[in-house]
Amino acid sequence: MSELINNSEKRKEELKNLIKKLHQGVPFDDVKNEFLIKFGTVSTIEIAQMEQQLMQEGMSADVIRKLCDVHAEVFRNNIEEVQRPTKNYDDQPGHPIHTFKLENREIEKVVSSLEQVVSEYEKDPTMDNGYKVLEQLNLLWDIDKHYSRKENLLFPYMEKHGVTGPAKVMWGADDEIRGLIKAAIKLLKDTDDNRTEVLANISSAVEKVKSMIFKEEDILLPTATRFLTDEEWYKIALESEEVGYCLTSPEAKWRPANVSDADVDQAQTPSGYIRFETGILTVKEISAIFNHLPIDITYVDKDDIVKYFSHGEDRVFMRTKSIIGRNVSNCHPPHSVHIVEKLVADFKSGKKDSEDFWIPLGDMFVLIRYFAVRDENGEFMGTIEVTQNIKHIQTITGEKRLLSE
Repeated sequence: MSELINNSEKRKEELKNLIKKLHQGVPFDDVKNEFLIKFGTVSTIEIAQMEQQLMQEGMSADVIRKLCDVHAEVFRNNIEEVQRPTKNYDDQPGHPIHTFKLENREIEKVVSSLEQVVSEYEKDPTMDNGYKVLEQLNLLWDIDKHYSRKENLLFPYMEKHGVTGPAKVMWGADDEIRGLIKAAIKLLKDTDDNRTEVLANISSAVEKVKSMIFKEEDILLPTATRFLTDEEWYKIALESEEVGYCLTSPEAKWRPANVSDADVDQAQTPSGYIRFETGILTVKEISAIFNHLPIDITYVDKDDIVKYFSHGEDRVFMRTKSIIGRNVSNCHPPHSVHIVEKLVADFKSGKKDSEDFWIPLGDMFVLIRYFAVRDENGEFMGTIEVTQNIKHIQTITGEKRLLSE
């Protein structure tokens, strides 16, 4: 029957129907047998597109996430080899794919050790064995860095190519694993009367971690490889260290032969934009951001000249454009100018990096903060004044986790 389903759209529709059957409660073995009869094998692209179309049709990412382990098991060992990417980065140390897989091997070692100490803890729940379990759980928590790089570096580039399904489904699954590990750690630390719950959390976490490794290496990474360019992989490699690595680190620095840093810089800065270390913005966007911050900002350069102030709707202190280009000493009344001059002198000498003041002012309670601005070599560049009415902040208690009506 497989030859009858040779049309790409028909195949995807059939795949969606199979997953819907799982959602409707059709037994796993029945769905898997039907899959093997109709398909035999499936490509990573088809899996990603199928999940994405299910979401577009209204199935929530949360529902798909809950089914993900099940339908991943349906596809296990049946992902079509000929559909895998022709590029192989497994033998290129430092490439993000090589690093992701290197981390997965270390995660598997920790999981194996965790299963061993959990088995000992089940047989003999002593405090010492509990500490051994806690030690392995703390090691496993390092998985947060692995997932964070996937979520904050890999997913954005996949989405640029229109592949949005993995981010919506996998991110939730990652968070579920994080939650299980954190809960198990907390339970172990809190009391000895919750061994059953601890073991249940660990068992669930272990199974989901193993399943995630399969989904990453057999579905996610092959799909990403079919879309991402060497330049995009290089950008991911450059930013990975800032997020951090899990249980190990890259075996080498990787750079594709056809991509230079200049190429990356140029690609990141379209015409009309200003490039920063952490992004690109237009002048209009920069001005709007500063003016919408719930604080007033004034910048004085290294020569004590006022160069900029934000222009929000509700400034605490009046500012007019006439102060631009003036010496900061001339912008303060005589009774307080000596404080400003002393503060700036301390910033220039390196004696201080910040100073805070707070005063009642009418119906407001105003926090005034000063910060020395220094370059990457520590050289003084100027002073920022940040002013904010914090009276409403002082009244905040408890917590707020829901949107206001």
